[in-house]
Amino acid sequence: MQTHLAPEFAGTADGAEAEAILRKCVHCGFCTATCPTYQLLGDELDGPRGRIYLIKQVLEGEAPTRKTQVHLDRCLTCRNCETTCPSGVQYGHLVDIGRKIVDSKVPRPLGETALRWALKEGLPSPLFGPAMKAGQLVRGLLPQSLKNKVPVAPPPGMWPTRSHARQVLVLAGCVQPSMAPNINTATARVLDAAGIQTVVAPNAGCCGAVKFHLNDQDGGKAQMRANIDAWWPHVDAGVEAIVMNASGCGVTVKEYGHLLRDDPVYADKARRISALTQDLSELLPELVAALKGKLKVPAGQFAFHPPCTLQHGQQLRGGVEQHLGALGFKVRTAMNEAHLCCGSAGTYSVLNPDMAQTLRDRKLGHLNQLAPETIVSANIGCITHLQSGTATPVRHWVEVLDQALVR
Repeated sequence: MQTHLAPEFAGTADGAEAEAILRKCVHCGFCTATCPTYQLLGDELDGPRGRIYLIKQVLEGEAPTRKTQVHLDRCLTCRNCETTCPSGVQYGHLVDIGRKIVDSKVPRPLGETALRWALKEGLPSPLFGPAMKAGQLVRGLLPQSLKNKVPVAPPPGMWPTRSHARQVLVLAGCVQPSMAPNINTATARVLDAAGIQTVVAPNAGCCGAVKFHLNDQDGGKAQMRANIDAWWPHVDAGVEAIVMNASGCGVTVKEYGHLLRDDPVYADKARRISALTQDLSELLPELVAALKGKLKVPAGQFAFHPPCTLQHGQQLRGGVEQHLGALGFKVRTAMNEAHLCCGSAGTYSVLNPDMAQTLRDRKLGHLNQLAPETIVSANIGCITHLQSGTATPVRHWVEVLDQALVR
C-alpha cells in the first residue's frame, strides 16, 4: 500500500515506521475474519483493514474526528490480525502510532478523560494495593460491576527460602500482587522444585503497558526505563532470564528493544532486556523434565484459555496444554474460537464494558462445552475477567501445577 505522508509526519520516526508497516499491507482482508470487534459489529471500520485506512488517511493529512477516535478505541489490540496476516503487517505498532496522533488532535469528553487518567495513574500506583484490600473487605456491599473487578484472592502461601545457582528474575507486576498474589508465590515454588531460584527486583513495577496503551507513551517509557535500571545489576550479575508469569507484561517487555530503540541511553540495554525475557510457559519443557515424579496430578478436566498476548503478541501457541498434558493433566482448549480475545485486553473491559462482557460470555460458552472443573489461563487480566462471568474456578496454570507438587 502506497502512502504519501503529510509534511508534519514526513521525516519523523513515527511516520517512517508507519509508512514501512503500511507498505506491507495488501488489503486482502484475511484479518477481518479473526478480528473480535468485526465479528461482533460487522463494520469494516471496526476491523483491522478499516482502521488501517483510517490511520493512513490521518497520516496523509486528513483531519481525524471523534468517530476516528472511537473506531481506534474499540480495537482490543489483541493482535489476532497479526497471526492471520500473510504479509506480516505489524498492526499493533501501527495502531499505537495512530492512536497517539489522533489523541493529539481530537479532544476527549471530560468523563472519558478522567477515567483514562484514573486508570493510567491508579493501576501502577503504590496505592492500588491498599485500595484493593479495602475493596475486598467490603466486597459484598459493592455493586456487581465493581465486585467483578475485586476478586477474592486466595492466600499466597510461602515464598521458598532455598538458594540455587540458577537464578531468574520475575516481574511482580502492578496489579497482580494485590489481585492474585498466589500467582507469584506459586511461580517461585514451582521453579524452586525445578532447582531455579526466583528473584524479584523491589524497584521494578508496572511493565509500562498500562500507560503506553492509554496513550501516555512517555509515561509508559519512563516505567520501562525504571525497570531496566532495577534489573540491570542482576543482569550484570548473570541472571539467566527475566521470566514473565503475566503474558500481557511479557509481550510488552519483549518489545522494550523496539519501543526504546531511539533512546541513546537505554537502547542497547533495552535490547538486552528483551532478549533475556521469556514467558513462564517457555520454561515448561524444562519443568516437565524436572517435575516428573514430584506431582500428584488431579483427575479433573481443565480448560485452557490462551491469552491473546501469549498466542498472538508473543506467538506462543500450544505449549501450555501440550506440556501440562505430558505431566498427566487433562487439559483442552475450546473447540471453537480459541484464537479470539476474551474481552479483558488490559483496561478494555473498563473502558468498553458492554463489548468486553459480550466477548467474555462468548468465550465462556465455548470453554463450558468442555465441562471443566477448572479454567486455566496465563494472564491476570484474562483470569479476573473470565472469573467475573462464571462460578467455575479460573486460575493461572502455574497455580494448578504448584498445587499438584508433592511436599
